[in-house]
Amino acid sequence: MAKIKPQALLLQSKKKKGPSGIGLPTIITCNVIVILIVISLYCTYKHWQGLWYRSYKRSNQLETEFNNSEKDLESLGETKKYDLPNYVIMNTSKGIVSFELLKDSAPGIVDQFLDLCQKEYFKGVPFHHVIKNFVIQGGGGLNRMGDAEDWTLKRKSDGHLASSEKHEAFMLGTCNVKQESNEFQFLITTSPIPDLDDKLFVFGRIINGEEVIQEIEEVDTDEHYRPKSTVSIVNIILKHEL
Repeated sequence: MAKIKPQALLLQSKKKKGPSGIGLPTIITCNVIVILIVISLYCTYKHWQGLWYRSYKRSNQLETEFNNSEKDLESLGETKKYDLPNYVIMNTSKGIVSFELLKDSAPGIVDQFLDLCQKEYFKGVPFHHVIKNFVIQGGGGLNRMGDAEDWTLKRKSDGHLASSEKHEAFMLGTCNVKQESNEFQFLITTSPIPDLDDKLFVFGRIINGEEVIQEIEEVDTDEHYRPKSTVSIVNIILKHEL
């Protein structure tokens, strides 16, 4: 193999090209790509951040609306309760009896009773049970001729005739039994009757006219405590104030 002379090597080295450097266009292109990637990532982040913020804001808004609606319902309930008439003037064939309604103790029963009063449900309705030193029963629905009589017979057979302050006299109540919306049976106590605490919902008390109730209590009755002469409700007037 022939040897290359030093002069020839020098000439060959001059002919070889050095390594080519990275051009400016390449650098610019790479920078643009990096910038686009960063912008894309930033836009994606802002997009999801916006979705989360809107979802969070909507959730808070719904919670606020729900809380406000609850307050509105409570306020409406309170307004309705205090807008209802406070007093019932019952005009009977024996005279006038005034009741104060106990709205807080039995609001649902008071609502039903007032609704029926406004519909004149009790107009002309008789007192169909009169049991001395116990209750006077009126209204309609359920077993009209049975409830008070059964309670009285049980009370006498058990010997529970002693008075008690647990259940006062001259209170207005109704049976602790589900009644139809268009029916209502009421009782007026004429003496303390603790035996009926679990059978009555008390929703009113007499504030004037006890003597009328006592007069009704004195009417003659048959063996089933039914008045021999009719005693009935002429009409009922509702009032906010007396």
